[in-house]
Amino acid sequence: MRKVNDCLVNVHFGEREQPGWMLKVRDDYFKGATSMYAQVDLSELLDEMDEQGVEKAILMYSMAKPSTTALKFVEARPDRFALALNGVDLLHPVASLRELGALVNDLPVAYTTSGPSFWGDGQYPPTDAVYYPLYYKCAELGLPLCMNTGIPGPPIPGEVQNPMYLDRVCYRFPELRLCMIHGADPWWDIAIRLLMKYENLRLMTSAWSPKRLPDSLIHFMRTRGKNKVIFGSDWPVLSMRRLVPEAVALDLPEDVLDNYLYNNAQEFFFGDRTVGA
Repeated sequence: MRKVNDCLVNVHFGEREQPGWMLKVRDDYFKGATSMYAQVDLSELLDEMDEQGVEKAILMYSMAKPSTTALKFVEARPDRFALALNGVDLLHPVASLRELGALVNDLPVAYTTSGPSFWGDGQYPPTDAVYYPLYYKCAELGLPLCMNTGIPGPPIPGEVQNPMYLDRVCYRFPELRLCMIHGADPWWDIAIRLLMKYENLRLMTSAWSPKRLPDSLIHFMRTRGKNKVIFGSDWPVLSMRRLVPEAVALDLPEDVLDNYLYNNAQEFFFGDRTVGA
């Protein structure tokens, strides 16, 4: 069985009632079952991971609304789970970034995240100075930062997630390990050009069915982008049982497929964090 790292998994949905826009995403966008936001059972998640060859899953964890489930899973199986931190207060960053640093020291944190469309009414593109303390802190720690790109599924403003904004970010912060997450639709070609241009930039296909990925990205993965694209499911929004077989069915050389499913994440999220590495 192939080795897989699933780099974006949600286990916190069942901890609290979801807002109306999340229900619309489930019902109208993904056409998901009502069980999508149910409480997660550790043994059932591990069974699905084992079935699909997933060695490690990165669980979303909010600093603003900490997930007891994610912490419990990491504590129970540190060999199988790591955390992705979100919720840095970008408008009041000092205390929030101190907390980020403390959590990185105390917990198995793979990366931190920010979604430009999902805060501040979508008014702050990644080039805005409000992000600069976060960029500096992540570069200082050698901690990868994942930023949402592409028009989001929820009915919220999406222009700030055009990957073109990351051109200036990568230029100003060449030491920053930066990853675009949730694809880059409809700006795939811009994302690919940026991946060619900047050494420390990656793209994760979380929340995308592999069979729906554009031909231009598949071609890039086969050629100049063998180490640039990372697998993630956004489980349970999209299941590992669906996405891993779809990924294996892609017309990719064996080494490219192994990089996509496992090696690229192993290097980028779990490898050496020396600044500028």
